[in-house]
Amino acid sequence: MKIVKDEADLQLASDLRTVITRLIKKLRSKSSTSEKLSLTERSTIALLDQHQELLPNELAAMEKITTQSMSQILNHLLELGYINRKTSETDKRKAIISLSDTGRNILYKVRNERAEWLHKALLETCTPKEQEILRQSIVPLTKLVDFK
Repeated sequence: MKIVKDEADLQLASDLRTVITRLIKKLRSKSSTSEKLSLTERSTIALLDQHQELLPNELAAMEKITTQSMSQILNHLLELGYINRKTSETDKRKAIISLSDTGRNILYKVRNERAEWLHKALLETCTPKEQEILRQSIVPLTKLVDFK
């Protein structure tokens, strides 16, 4: 592993963090649908879409929050009609959480709104050469996301 040795490396890290944070905030603001959901609630819905069914403690572990906090999130999502909760057939003490059709529709609507905005922004603000640079940056950015 390379250790940061000069000011230019530190500046790159700082600039990258700043621009990614600003882009995330901008993307969040481009969806009128997601206003009533916290970031963790949106992430929970996305996890349920990806995994189909999960236990509350599994969701809490994935989100790196307490089971009590996840319980509050799930109660809110249940009130909104975005999730379903059923009792496990093999262990009546366990609740199985899944995404409702309403929750799935909200998730896809939010994703589409953000994707449409980002697509438009790319076309209107970036040259074809800059778009190609962004395409090539996907792999190294993914490596950063996956870094432990």
